[in-house]
Amino acid sequence: MTAEKALNYRRYEEGESTWDDFQEKIFQAGWSHKCPTYVHRTPPCQGSCPSGHDIRGWLAIARGMDKSPVEGQTWQEYAFSRMVEANPFPSVMGRVCPAPCEDGCNRNEVDDHIGINGVEQYVGDWAIEHKLALPKPVKESGKKIAIIGGGPGGLSAAWHMRRKGHAVTVFEKQAKLGGMMAFGIPGYRVPRDILNAEIQRILDVGVIAKTGVKIGKDITIAQLEKDFDAIFWAVGAQKGRGLFLDAWKDTANCISGVAFLEAFNQGRLHYTTKKVVVVGGGDTSIDVASVARRLGHITTMAEKDRPEAIVLGHTAHDVASAAQREGVKSVLTSLFPLEKMTASERERNDATREGVEIMGGVMPVDIIKDAKGRATALRMCKCTMNGMTPVPVEGTEFDIECDLIVSAIGQMGDLADGLEALDNGKGFMNITGVYQVKGREKHFAGGDIVRPHLLTTAIGHGAIAAESMDHMLAGHPDEKRPKVDGHHFNLLEELHQRGKDPQQYSKEAVRGTAEAKFAVHNYEDRSSSQIIAHDELFLGHFTYDPVQKRKEKHIGADEVLGNFEERLVAFDEEQAKHEGERCMSCGMCFECDNCVIFCPQDAVYRVKKDEKTVGRYVATDYKKCIGCHVCRDVCPTGYIQMGLGE
Repeated sequence: MTAEKALNYRRYEEGESTWDDFQEKIFQAGWSHKCPTYVHRTPPCQGSCPSGHDIRGWLAIARGMDKSPVEGQTWQEYAFSRMVEANPFPSVMGRVCPAPCEDGCNRNEVDDHIGINGVEQYVGDWAIEHKLALPKPVKESGKKIAIIGGGPGGLSAAWHMRRKGHAVTVFEKQAKLGGMMAFGIPGYRVPRDILNAEIQRILDVGVIAKTGVKIGKDITIAQLEKDFDAIFWAVGAQKGRGLFLDAWKDTANCISGVAFLEAFNQGRLHYTTKKVVVVGGGDTSIDVASVARRLGHITTMAEKDRPEAIVLGHTAHDVASAAQREGVKSVLTSLFPLEKMTASERERNDATREGVEIMGGVMPVDIIKDAKGRATALRMCKCTMNGMTPVPVEGTEFDIECDLIVSAIGQMGDLADGLEALDNGKGFMNITGVYQVKGREKHFAGGDIVRPHLLTTAIGHGAIAAESMDHMLAGHPDEKRPKVDGHHFNLLEELHQRGKDPQQYSKEAVRGTAEAKFAVHNYEDRSSSQIIAHDELFLGHFTYDPVQKRKEKHIGADEVLGNFEERLVAFDEEQAKHEGERCMSCGMCFECDNCVIFCPQDAVYRVKKDEKTVGRYVATDYKKCIGCHVCRDVCPTGYIQMGLGE
């Protein structure tokens, strides 16, 4: 959208004289029986966030509107406390999350989205630098929880269950925690000191971790059920899918992207072959192709040092050989055209800049082998897509020479060695709407073992399952989850933390509660059922102010070999605060005073300073209100809606 279009937005077009909704016909002359009511709804950033972040909430803190109730607490610490209510990994997620929240941001209708990831990374890094801790539970419940898997989903569930006072033990088959954050993403995207710091914070609140333990083999399901009150399965999808070609199975130098990245991140894989072909199109395939370019190859390679031998765990590379490395030709292929690849645009651009050749709209049709049965080329053809099904274009076949083929087309769980009873037949687990494993009362599951998706999705699953488990342990299990399932602003909690709780209500039928001290003044919370769209806002209030983008350390194709330096440059404080100021606070008052200024009857007024909180900035004198709708029309955030009154 251009600046000119954004700055000339109008709610009503010239010549409009009829109302779309029949209810609006209650208007009579200059008054109506409708009066303003204050309606809290979920902004689309949060509605698009799989971890259910209260994004609008911590952006309000960054902008300085929502000030901490704790004397002397910095805004960064207050924002951090709000962030970790949903996601204990703000520093990691601020770096690697593809930010569906930014895609959904209503500000896209004015100029550009809010730099949400940048603010999250800034606050997360600040918290690590200043050694902020997670709050410890107030009291112990006496219940014991087993978390199977120490990745993002498992650690999220561990944190949320521990903060509720339950004793939590995490079982992880790897030697260290982190899951896909540690073994599926290279260190130049997630610095390991950052990841380790955020994991350690969770352990510091009393979560016990037992690594190197394979559930099903070392400890049976029956033993877990005996020793623990609830079990959360977050074992991930650790098995990569091979190409759907007959020649794939018996070809030694054909491996999965998951296994490739795991070997690299474990420090076993130090170089690869001269010509690598990666089949995929998502972020994993980008990581494989980019890591291959960084690793390089050596001209003389022993049989035991071939990449597939390392990836399969037969041996490990000697670090000393790194000095002999040379460049790698890395080709990435995708069924979809470049602009429709699932990998983020930024990652695609970085990979291309670093010398990865990306081919879109092509599909593999065969593997060409030499006399020893090793792949020497991947035969491809052009294709079109019929939904998710590739349709080959006849007569377009061509070969890509290679020494290694990596399949990054999907993942599935590894439910063998005693876990077969949990397998739904497709390598995953079936769960109910409250994240309970079907047919197993004490068992819950989330993350990639349910549906391979984003890291933040697994984090959200962990939080939701933790609440479901907690409710089950309390004796009132959930039957369903809210339509909009996230960590919403709660006005009563906001009033409570500032010592402004409403008075006790006698529970007698009362009319005319506008002046009553036990009633929350004409407020309605629809956040669990409604997401507010841009056409509910007064966009004309917002001036053109483009998003600030984080700087990146770009490297060229001739500089990539051996370069594992982090690419993103974090926001400074002023940049983070500025992005907070750009937030349109969709569905929540951000104290602009428009309704007070434009009300022709002076019916809308600011509440007394000692009564003010977030969401309680203005009120209405209904004796003066004539229902003219002006306050609603000039409300930038859509917080004011018109409802029937007396």
